Amino acid sequence: MTVLWGKCTNIKRCKEAKRRQNIPIPVGSAFVCPQCGKTLQEEGAEFTKAASAKRSLKPLTALIVVIAIPLVFLVTGFAGIATWGNLRHATAADTNIAQKSILRLAGSNTIGESLAPALAEAFLKAQGAANVQILPGAKPEEKIVQGVLPGDNVASAIKIAAHGSATAFTSLADSSCDIGMASRRIKPDEVAKLVQMGDMTSAGDEHVLGLDGIAVVVNASNPLSELRKDQIKRIFTGEVTDWSQIGNAHGQIDIYARDDKSGTYDTFKNLVLAGAPLASSAHRFEDSNALSEAVSSDPNSIGFIGLPFVHTAKAIAVSEKGTSALRPTRLTVATEDYSLSRRLYLYTPAIAPTKFTQKFVEFALSKQGQDVVAANGFVAQNVEREKQAVSATAPEDYKTLTRNADRLSLDFRFQAGESEQDNKAQADLDRIVALIADRGASDTIMLFGFADSTGAPDVNQALSLDRAKVIENQLIQRGIKPAVVKGFGSALPVASNDTDEGREKNRRVEIWIKK
Repeated sequence: MTVLWGKCTNIKRCKEAKRRQNIPIPVGSAFVCPQCGKTLQEEGAEFTKAASAKRSLKPLTALIVVIAIPLVFLVTGFAGIATWGNLRHATAADTNIAQKSILRLAGSNTIGESLAPALAEAFLKAQGAANVQILPGAKPEEKIVQGVLPGDNVASAIKIAAHGSATAFTSLADSSCDIGMASRRIKPDEVAKLVQMGDMTSAGDEHVLGLDGIAVVVNASNPLSELRKDQIKRIFTGEVTDWSQIGNAHGQIDIYARDDKSGTYDTFKNLVLAGAPLASSAHRFEDSNALSEAVSSDPNSIGFIGLPFVHTAKAIAVSEKGTSALRPTRLTVATEDYSLSRRLYLYTPAIAPTKFTQKFVEFALSKQGQDVVAANGFVAQNVEREKQAVSATAPEDYKTLTRNADRLSLDFRFQAGESEQDNKAQADLDRIVALIADRGASDTIMLFGFADSTGAPDVNQALSLDRAKVIENQLIQRGIKPAVVKGFGSALPVASNDTDEGREKNRRVEIWIKK
């Protein structure tokens, strides 16, 4: 195998450095320590047996080679010339692989599979880098994105390790990454372990990268079109084992699920399983694409996967108590009305580990970065106007006001019993202002607040109006005056009020625009 040899000099923080051993690095891979990610000190190289011998020649050996060359020519003829030329070419090429690591991302496979490499590639190009390319890492779930930044003579590398959302926080804790990627929100125990790095639930450390819907998928030949969330739970816990038990064709149900490190599994476990164990018969996957392919090849299958990985499987509509069945679409996920919608996160320490950390996050959240999010199959946060059918059960005022109006592709959500927006709100407000500014100020802006069903109806009515007024004040500060601000209490739930997650989705403010 073609390798370079190097030593790690990060003595204070790296076990490899303390061992003082030479480390083999395959040519074409990042010339960095596999333990800490720091650039290695080159100790020599081995290209092929012939190249290795050539690189290690001493002056006397070199003289022997010079004498031997005519003899080689006599024996091998012009083939000798070709061999020597290839040897020189390999050596010259291998001198161009010098590389420095400028940023390390670790965590979610959902983000790290294709979105993070695409963002890293676009980010380096936006910084003016040349020769940008995405390279395989040491393992299938790892990638290196590199390019030569202006003024540099070596490549700058962004390393991506996508081994599951849980590893985002363990990697931040042991300083083996600069940005954590998670397809679920950080847990309280993880917040506590990272407290020395700041408050990971604050707007400065927790960044919503985009939105995704966990699609419940079946084989394309399956006639099933929708399931209730309680039915999905009974299937994945093993209570329902045959398709005939839910009114479908006969056949044993084959369950496919992500592994325990996956943020997709963690979200599914919380939203659907609700504390019940996954069926022991489930086939587990670290890789999202592999799970999708397995469902597509098994007529009796059912699984769950992020939206970009549905491929040739079939996503079904999902309903829960008191709501209509919804498919995971751009609008239902963007507004987070789809019951299995989720947010994708980037987490950063309060004190940025490198000068590129904050730059990368700002790029990812910008319009250009969000275009990359959309191009990779996820739901971007760039605001769009969408047509939406209004439920027949909606209040009459709501039906009248929304007639011939468009809904914006986002909602504002709130904490229980409060009128304070979450971390996503500030960036969303600026995105709304940008959309309205692009279209002119002639449109009528309408804000509709909603509450969950906890508490007395009059209290919920007042709270829903207070939430709408909070957004009104924020828009007025940005130069936009809404024409209609109204609260509808606990009407029109988009999720079940029997769960914390459902109640959180129901505490919202919708934004509608009419010409």
